[in-house]
Amino acid sequence: MRELVSIHVGQAGVQVGNGCWELYCMEHGITPEGIMKDDPTPGEETGKVNTFFSETEAGKCVPRSVFVDLEPTVCDEVRRGAYRKLYNPESIVSGKEDAANNYARGHYTVGKDLVDTALDRLRKLADNCSGLQGFMIFHSTGGGTGSGLGSLLLERLTVDYGRKQKMTFTISPSPTLSSAVVEPYNSVLSTHSLLEHTDLAFCLDNEALYHVCQKSLAVEKPTYTNLNRLIAQVVSSLTASLRFDGSLNADMNDFTTTLVPYPRIHFAMASYAPLVSRQKAMHENHSVAELTNSVMTDPANMLTGFNPCHGKFMACCLMYRGDVVPMDCNKAMAQVKTKRTVQFVDWCPTGFKCGINAQPPYPLPDGDLAKVKRAVCMVANNTGIAETFARIDHKFDLMYAKRAFVHWYVGEGMEEGEFSEAREDLAALEKDYQEIGVDSGEMFEDGEDDEIEEEY
Repeated sequence: MRELVSIHVGQAGVQVGNGCWELYCMEHGITPEGIMKDDPTPGEETGKVNTFFSETEAGKCVPRSVFVDLEPTVCDEVRRGAYRKLYNPESIVSGKEDAANNYARGHYTVGKDLVDTALDRLRKLADNCSGLQGFMIFHSTGGGTGSGLGSLLLERLTVDYGRKQKMTFTISPSPTLSSAVVEPYNSVLSTHSLLEHTDLAFCLDNEALYHVCQKSLAVEKPTYTNLNRLIAQVVSSLTASLRFDGSLNADMNDFTTTLVPYPRIHFAMASYAPLVSRQKAMHENHSVAELTNSVMTDPANMLTGFNPCHGKFMACCLMYRGDVVPMDCNKAMAQVKTKRTVQFVDWCPTGFKCGINAQPPYPLPDGDLAKVKRAVCMVANNTGIAETFARIDHKFDLMYAKRAFVHWYVGEGMEEGEFSEAREDLAALEKDYQEIGVDSGEMFEDGEDDEIEEEY
């Protein structure tokens, strides 16, 4: 088997994780107690269930996951929730005091005391796998636990499981919605760590998710539950080929091989279609061509806070589900290539990978998304993501110029030099994305000597 272990860190990670496992159970016909149904209803299929679940001697399915948070409130929700009997109680790890939106507390003081317990649980899960493929980490970069403890866990995973793939689902701070003043600090410090310790990061944005819920799904006042269930559908679509059989399947290594042209350029955007509410679904029929066009060009389908048409695509994975045949996919991609709105870098003219899974998307009974015959999730490496980093860097600069709030970080054992080191690393990342977007002919004319110097 090619198993995957999921790690859910901080409030965002734990809540998203709860939504994901709820959906996986429904897709595989597993009850909230972890018992596989004898007669799955249409739409439910056992598939390669062992990729994400381990089976006990008593025949119970247990998620290969660890939930970690520095304070108990959110983990207690999981312990008391509808799926409380599904999880191994040992794999829900919580401390007694939170990170107070401080990266340094999550990384150096409070988080340091909890990280060994979490790693011990992970070690038990990893030992229980016959062919561990890698880790999926869910966290946000704005809070203290998701950024600080998330970074610490990634660093320790690199040491303990160097060759295993690490893929993150990273929720970035929104441009206008903010839950903490120091979000830019946490985000820059966390992204600095992601650069070194992950193979691929899927970036999601709370504000983009809010817009989708309000405009496309007709939810007037979206809650975190609405957002988490939307993220769960995206994660489910990306992992469907790992959990079910399909005609064109993609595994974890395929994502990194396709989407990461250079080690540092590993931040991917995501979009999903169709985003339709139950009321609208009765009147709409979505062809493969329409869905493909929506995920690549329509800002209303983007789950990351920028428009990919402002940048250039380096690579693109399209994961189709449901009633889709390869010929339709090829036609849809050919149509997209003829459109001027979608630009690819000149050194990667094709840049498409396609995955098709016969399992249609499974809508949650009380969720916002309608039941549809087919859906597509796109993850792509696009130069436009530099906009997201530039926005956070600008906010960081405004505060750091006055050294505002820095004493809270230094007081938790962090050195001030780490701020400037992380900021310089992100400035270099922005520059990397800009240079990649420049046509190779122009780049060769402009900076031939510079390139030779850089190589040495």
